[in-house]
Amino acid sequence: MIGLVVSRADSASVAIGEALRSLVEWERREDPTRSDADGGGTYYCHDDFELREFDGWHLELDGVADAFSERPEFVAFLSRHAGETGPLLTAHFTGNFGPAEYGGEPGELSRTCPNVQRAVVKAFDRHAPDGYEVGIECTHHGPSDVGAPSLFVELGSSESEWEDSDGARAVARAVLELSGVAADAPAAGSSEQRRQIVGFGGGHYAPQFERIVRETDWAVGHIGADWVLNSMGGPSANADVVEKAFERSAAERALVVGDRPELEAAVEDLGHRVVGETYLRETSGVDLDLVASLERDLSPIDEGLRFGADAVGSAGNRNAVGTAADSERFEATYEVVSLPDDLLAEASGIDRDATYEAVESHAIAFETVEGGTKPRGRAAVVDGDARDALVDALAAVLEAKYDDVAREGNEVVATRETFDPAAAAAAGVPEGPAFGRLSAGEAVEVDNRTVTPEEVTAEETVRFPA
Repeated sequence: MIGLVVSRADSASVAIGEALRSLVEWERREDPTRSDADGGGTYYCHDDFELREFDGWHLELDGVADAFSERPEFVAFLSRHAGETGPLLTAHFTGNFGPAEYGGEPGELSRTCPNVQRAVVKAFDRHAPDGYEVGIECTHHGPSDVGAPSLFVELGSSESEWEDSDGARAVARAVLELSGVAADAPAAGSSEQRRQIVGFGGGHYAPQFERIVRETDWAVGHIGADWVLNSMGGPSANADVVEKAFERSAAERALVVGDRPELEAAVEDLGHRVVGETYLRETSGVDLDLVASLERDLSPIDEGLRFGADAVGSAGNRNAVGTAADSERFEATYEVVSLPDDLLAEASGIDRDATYEAVESHAIAFETVEGGTKPRGRAAVVDGDARDALVDALAAVLEAKYDDVAREGNEVVATRETFDPAAAAAAGVPEGPAFGRLSAGEAVEVDNRTVTPEEVTAEETVRFPA
């Protein structure tokens, strides 16, 4: 069941609640065990939604999950957003990294529902009226103890938007699309894995974390913006609060925006991992146990490890690339091999994109240089046949430059007819522009006679270890 909270003290909340009741059929029920001001009396049910109304402000409603007929999967506070941001649909989690200036308890954080926030953002994108922006915010006010995972779903940012029926309906439609969404991704050990992070740093509105939500398969739990962390105090002295951010977000990893070495050290000391945006992008769609195995056997993602076609998609299929889905301990069957670096260098000089695609298409993962743009070093492949196919694909790239390319044992042999400066000189051709025209395939006149490119060519053979 999904709990929906309307505050009668909040005109935008009331408008969203009315929009919800106008969009679909709701069953009216009565709860005589609670006062009307405290969510009792008349409440409304539709499919897996239960909507209750309260007199108090949302941020003061600690323990509100107890008001519902059963423990909600998550609670959505239907709320206004106030700020100098113009028309905005936004979502965020609640609690306080530091003092409790706006509800909740100091140093206490609510349980998040990262999957739900992710779904809300995508639904907002579909339903936002013209002129409205969509975003997420940091954790910055109460309540800090809801009794279930929760988030604020907001219509902002001024009175004109709070009274905007189109904006209210947009929020209502987005909320109705949350039916069936789990608060957290499935736990480790199931066919899928939790992919949730904690965010630290940056501004109150969180564009970098919003990018993660929109462009990767990771979700974001609590976000401690710069001003929030400053109010908290030193990370090492407040390690218990930092740990709560991970626990209440069901996360093991953090993305830190900006230069915060003390915070990163505190996160690592707590047994969690600080990752970069590159890690989150590169691991999207890749089984996280496979990622860990490949980082051990090859190199970390931050040092250039990249994943190939045989890895992407493994997140939803634990049997991919030889992973043992039913074993107690994850196992991956692959071979670590050396890449043919000389062949790679030549192919990359001919067609960089085709070279990268050749490796990506035949490897589970591979090391790179130059910011992840050039494969070099080692790779993990399914077997020796996959490596042979990789070499053949690289050899095919060479055909754009060479007349003949062939595999000979452990080598790729490439031959071509090329301009021979010595033969040109022997034919009386002066160095300079005439050399350039001959090498480009153009005949030149020397002492009233024509020298053709065919007269000044030689066969070049280059051997690349495979």
